[in-house]
Amino acid sequence: MPHSLHDHRQGLIMAAGGVVVLSIDSLLVRLAASDGWDIIFWRGALMGLSLSLLCLGGKRLVSLRGHMMMSLGSALLLGLSSGLFVLAVMNTKVANVVVILSAAPLFAAIFTRMFLHEAVPIRTWLAIVLAMLGLLVVFAGGLSGEGLLGDLYALAAAAAVGGNLTLLRHHPTVDRVPLIAIGGFISALIALPMATPLALAPKSYAVLALMGLLQMPLATVLINSATRYLPSAEVALFYLLEAVLGTLWVWWWLDEQPPHATLLGGTLILLTLVINAWLGLRQSGNRKALQYGEYSK
Repeated sequence: MPHSLHDHRQGLIMAAGGVVVLSIDSLLVRLAASDGWDIIFWRGALMGLSLSLLCLGGKRLVSLRGHMMMSLGSALLLGLSSGLFVLAVMNTKVANVVVILSAAPLFAAIFTRMFLHEAVPIRTWLAIVLAMLGLLVVFAGGLSGEGLLGDLYALAAAAAVGGNLTLLRHHPTVDRVPLIAIGGFISALIALPMATPLALAPKSYAVLALMGLLQMPLATVLINSATRYLPSAEVALFYLLEAVLGTLWVWWWLDEQPPHATLLGGTLILLTLVINAWLGLRQSGNRKALQYGEYSK
């Protein structure tokens, strides 16, 4: 599924911008000072509500015609990834969860090759390996062999993220907004039996409103829309940056200084993403120049 230099650049901007917005999530979770299930419920419900308002009139729903199974599958994977993430955090150490979730680009690359028959560039495979090594450096001190059930939940969440990005890549014309709205409602339904959504402090509701009405919808729409212009494996790579940026936001706002390993591993991840993006832009530019030369003959 070839793309032009402009498309590649636009996809990079969307994926990077979406992950930067998404990275504030960890800080907002801390500031919300609520139970994990309550956060998932309100984040999903408010995200579904805010994006549903954008679907009023039905124009955005037109693109779903003829893609009902794909739409339901994408929304279900979105909802499951949120629920599985919470279950993972509740059953194992956070360090284990984040490291295992770093397998999302690997799942996306495998699914892209298996189901879309789309070649994954060697540079992307190398970037996946280097970025995962960087994340292992970040969280090596907190890794534990305990919590097998939580580790399996995290692995399933990584597969859900990679699978959803690959599914969206295969259907670039389908509007992402209604899919994310449905996914938000699904995650809220998953969390509802364990949540106590009406027993929170006023400050918590303010933070959750910011998270569910603005931050998460914007981040998710940008990241999922990037699959129109980039292979799912390249989009998934940017998720690795979220763990590093999230740590830096907490450091800046709450004065929680990260260990040196976090800064070292984060630098490796950032350099890997920058180099991979530059190589991708150069490859797209060379392809465009070659096509222009053929047309001018």
